[in-house]
Amino acid sequence: MIRSLSTPHRRGLLPYAVGAWALGYGALRLTWTVTGPPDFPPLGVDLVVFHGWPAVALCVAAGLVAVGLARARTWRPALALAGWAVCAALVAACALLLLDVVGLLILRPFAPSTAGAVAGRLGALTGAVLLHLALLAHRRRFRGDCAGCGRTGPVTGRPVEVPGWARTAAWVAVAGCLVRLAAQVAVGFDDVPLAQGASMVAFEVGFLLAGVLLPLALVHTWGRVWPGWVPLLAGRRVPRLLLLVPAAVFSVGLVGYFGVGLGQLAVQTATGTFDGGGRYPLAFFWAAELGYWVWGWGLGIAALDHHLRTRRRCPTCGR
Repeated sequence: MIRSLSTPHRRGLLPYAVGAWALGYGALRLTWTVTGPPDFPPLGVDLVVFHGWPAVALCVAAGLVAVGLARARTWRPALALAGWAVCAALVAACALLLLDVVGLLILRPFAPSTAGAVAGRLGALTGAVLLHLALLAHRRRFRGDCAGCGRTGPVTGRPVEVPGWARTAAWVAVAGCLVRLAAQVAVGFDDVPLAQGASMVAFEVGFLLAGVLLPLALVHTWGRVWPGWVPLLAGRRVPRLLLLVPAAVFSVGLVGYFGVGLGQLAVQTATGTFDGGGRYPLAFFWAAELGYWVWGWGLGIAALDHHLRTRRRCPTCGR
């Protein structure tokens, strides 16, 4: 039976989960701020941009949003906007998780001395995810969206055609990857450790897969059904999570990490404090970091379209 979209959804426990996280993680950040944080090599901190008192302030802000969500009786756009701003700040704070993920993928896991830093970043990311889910539940409850999938409006057929904006986003992601590669070609490969065995090979292969194959797979039929030249799998449906999980991880990681990097680079450029150590010129960093950042946005937008087109019919609302 399809539930009426006008029926209020059950409140749920997500705002209280956010509140519990804010209290626990906030207490940890406060303790580290007052007594001094552990030493997290090589940067000395686990979070970027928001560490020390700013990190404590983020926890307080998340807790206040959670209280507002728990007490809300109507859709409150300002509260939702504030909540997603806090989510974005938490993701920016744990931006170094991208390097941790890359390290694991190239078979170079973090050392025990940095495990605490990774845990601190994961703690911030946990808060961002919980708050995001609470905000989605708030929106679905008071705007009449389906509680199960978030869809709204009349029941229609599932979209099968890839929209132009999704194809454009996929090619923008490829272009961003190629800009990053072109920037390296322009300065040469003399300082790039190309001969580091399996780890470097894994990195180079992953770079091309995530920068070219993955974005295009999200918007072409061979990203949904294995092509004929794939042994044993030809004609079978490609598991959607096989594409969506890496696309989501790397799009969020690239946008967050290099968004922070571009902000720092802009400040250094404006103030004349840029110091590349004499290795590469300033123009290289602008091209490379912009390439990564654009790559992340394009990948994320293409992944969103792939998610919308391939998700199953919702058992709650029938869409």
